[in-house]
Amino acid sequence: MSERDEIAVVGAGLAGCLLACFLARRGYPVALYERRPDPRTGQVERGRSINLALSERGLDALRRIGLADQVMADALPMRGRMIHPVAGEPQFQPYSVAGDRAINSISRGALNNALLTAAEALPGVRIAFDHRLVGLDPAGGEMTFKTPQGKVTATASVVLGADGAGSAVRGQLLGYGVLDESLDFLDYGYKELTIPPVGGEFALDPAALHIWPRGTSMMIALPNPDRSFTCTLFWPTHGTASFASLGSPAAIERHFATHYPDLLPLAPNLVDDYRHNPIGVLGTVRCAPWQVDGRVGLIGDAAHAIVPFYGQGANCAFEDVVELDRCLDDTGDDWSAALPLYQRRRQENAEAIARMALANFVEMRDRVASPVFQARKRIEHALERALPGRYVSQYELVSFSTTPYAEVRRRVRRQYRVLAAVAAGTAAVLAGAVGAATGRGRRG
Repeated sequence: MSERDEIAVVGAGLAGCLLACFLARRGYPVALYERRPDPRTGQVERGRSINLALSERGLDALRRIGLADQVMADALPMRGRMIHPVAGEPQFQPYSVAGDRAINSISRGALNNALLTAAEALPGVRIAFDHRLVGLDPAGGEMTFKTPQGKVTATASVVLGADGAGSAVRGQLLGYGVLDESLDFLDYGYKELTIPPVGGEFALDPAALHIWPRGTSMMIALPNPDRSFTCTLFWPTHGTASFASLGSPAAIERHFATHYPDLLPLAPNLVDDYRHNPIGVLGTVRCAPWQVDGRVGLIGDAAHAIVPFYGQGANCAFEDVVELDRCLDDTGDDWSAALPLYQRRRQENAEAIARMALANFVEMRDRVASPVFQARKRIEHALERALPGRYVSQYELVSFSTTPYAEVRRRVRRQYRVLAAVAAGTAAVLAGAVGAATGRGRRG
């Protein structure tokens, strides 16, 4: 086939590499373009190694190309949240009613490298690193890239942007006036910190996702195969209580001693990490349409970036790839029909998980340590045991199933009505019992 018959995938991150694997499996010649050098030969940028929480949606996609077992060999299962109060002992909250289901901590870089190597090994896939997209003609499929050797052009029959929240492909389409976008940034950012091994072992329980909820701030920690933990501190970017409010090493130590006292002894490089690791931005990207004339399409974060508080960013992007593959099946590989069908099937689900991720930030930051929240979870687990398969928590539906995100929201709303009815009935019974006891007391 000629170069023009190629499918171009712009972005060799997680979604792009997975997409290249799926397309090559269908027999397409694929050109995979990446603006950065080959990550397998370079060093990870400091403070940008955020762990992923790989769950069922992502695993389902990996199973379809035979990579799940390889990836899971280095994964660490986390069966619940470990809540760290300012004072007192940490408290474990299982994710599932039986305590046996887990999300999996895995290095983003390790997963990207595994997918990149898998794509590279497939016939028909060629990869071009150090290619930054600077021009795209959506009508003709002609692309212009800036490379270390100068500008080069290439043409493809279909161009798919899998190049993340700051997508250059989306930017080009925006410039042509063929789509609209909205960017909704939080006034929170994030910074990575590290807890190294202690005596060669994990400093914290590796079977949990650790959370330090502090109302206006929050920190989480996920385990790594080398027995370290990658911590992520979420905090406002401006104001008197924010990243901007801590400058000197002494101020940093005082802050963590006050708000995260159990972390300070476990993180000997905390001050250095805090001062030198960058502050990342957090936000939701929405755009429409996701495709133009069946010739150019967007997938994953390029179409619908979300905040990371449900651990579903990569899982959702992987599910996009699976759905696009289904659409190609359903349309007989007619891209002009497949890309619009893919958008129709996925856009409602992308919006649903975007909203759930924002809501989960409030839950993790403010509510997980609340006695009311914990009581609600106990009632939910009791209902799950009493009504197996009929009552399932939102977290389990999102993380441990492939139920469409939009259907999860609809189902959970129905379940919450049941939960409210149970709570009201329990309150009525208790009120009746108290009234009867009071009456007996008066008669006696």
